[in-house]
Amino acid sequence: MTSQELKTIDQQYVCSTYARFDLCVERGHGATCYSPEGKKYIDFSAGIGADSLGFCDTDWVQAVSEQAGKMQHISNLFYTEPCAVLAKMLCERTGMKKVFFCNSGAEANEGAIKTARKYGFDKYGKEHNEIITLKNSFHGRTMATLSATGQEVFHNFFFPFVDAFQFVESGDLSKLEAAITPNTTAILMELVQGEGGVIALDKDYVQAVAKLCKEKDILLMVDEVQTGIGRTGKLLACEHYGIQPDVITIAKGIGGGLPLGAVLFGEKTEHVLGFGQHGTTFGGNPVACAGGQVVLKKLDDKMLQQITEKADYIWKKLSEMKHVNSVSGLGLMIGIELTDGLEAKTVVQRCIERGLIPLTAKTKVRLLPPLTITYEEIDQGLAILEAVLNEQ
Repeated sequence: MTSQELKTIDQQYVCSTYARFDLCVERGHGATCYSPEGKKYIDFSAGIGADSLGFCDTDWVQAVSEQAGKMQHISNLFYTEPCAVLAKMLCERTGMKKVFFCNSGAEANEGAIKTARKYGFDKYGKEHNEIITLKNSFHGRTMATLSATGQEVFHNFFFPFVDAFQFVESGDLSKLEAAITPNTTAILMELVQGEGGVIALDKDYVQAVAKLCKEKDILLMVDEVQTGIGRTGKLLACEHYGIQPDVITIAKGIGGGLPLGAVLFGEKTEHVLGFGQHGTTFGGNPVACAGGQVVLKKLDDKMLQQITEKADYIWKKLSEMKHVNSVSGLGLMIGIELTDGLEAKTVVQRCIERGLIPLTAKTKVRLLPPLTITYEEIDQGLAILEAVLNEQ
């Protein structure tokens, strides 16, 4: 099927909730993919951070193919080895105690929100249900996670939103303290605000919030949907900040390209959700969990160090480019602020036309390359970006 034929069918039958770029992708390997017509693209998006090992990593393909040939799915009323083994791996690597598997970041954050409210209900009563999140945050598109998202642009059309959420400016501890009430049960934050512009939170601020939560018996919940699973050069971004949250949510990269998310529970929360209080049909799917095991096995100390080195290399190259005002983020989660009124979407469109796939985040160009990207692919991609910027 040609690109034009594919686009015609898509535009006729797929709900128009996405402002798609003019690009059809048919196949790929590593950080390189091709259109149906054979045009080559370097992928600096990794499926918005989901293709952590790039396209069709050989070991990942073998693992998910073998599992699909054994058993593709059975309900959570029964035990499966891929689910149990991946849960063990996650707990041993993160220091958390229990795992609830789901299918996406939004679902993981829904699970965290339910956990926070159940914790407050059990310990202090049903009024103890307020959750504080940060302005400029993004936690998902379901009703509860949209309600928890601290960006006005998303707060429209779907009224009424779920109540008992408060939003405070990040970095201002006094405003956070002022927002806490006797009914505050949790604080939910991203350590790097991805959709909000790839902005990393200040370490001292995060540690002060963690201390405050401990003192006041407030759950510290960290959304690592985009920052987790090696994206920042550590398995979890929490490691950069020296904190151990009560709840951590992950998704995107853990599945290596298949739908997989998880809520990780610490000592304080491992027994909050009981029988019948939460569930999912596909969470812990054997095929997805088989892929997740490969991702975790590959993310050893050597690979995490390589991610850091690649990030340092990219950041240095970007800082030397024309029209780059600043670079933000952490590791291979990169935001590029442009100068001279350049529009990120226009730059991204011109990059795609030339064979590079970046992303946007508000007014910034955003880069989320596969963690396994080679230096050759990095150089090819950066050369395209630089050429586009030099033309402006």
